[in-house]
Amino acid sequence: MIVNISEAKTNLSKLIDMAYHGEEVIIAKNNLPLVDLVVHKPKGKRTLGLLAGKIDIPEHFIDEDGDINDMFYGK
Repeated sequence: MIVNISEAKTNLSKLIDMAYHGEEVIIAKNNLPLVDLVVHKPKGKRTLGLLAGKIDIPEHFIDEDGDINDMFYGK
């Protein structure tokens, strides 16, 4: 199915549903095909621990600071 941009704007939800269910949807400008509307496919799984061993987090990183607590909650 080929649709012009103005029609695609009007019927975007319908076109997305059609593409999701396997139909070929092409968006055109002045009847010249520009882009295919396709279902997103993830490129791969995310890698956990990518920065392991590359950064150093100090031991006291999570400790509260008394001066900052005083600013927020008063003395």
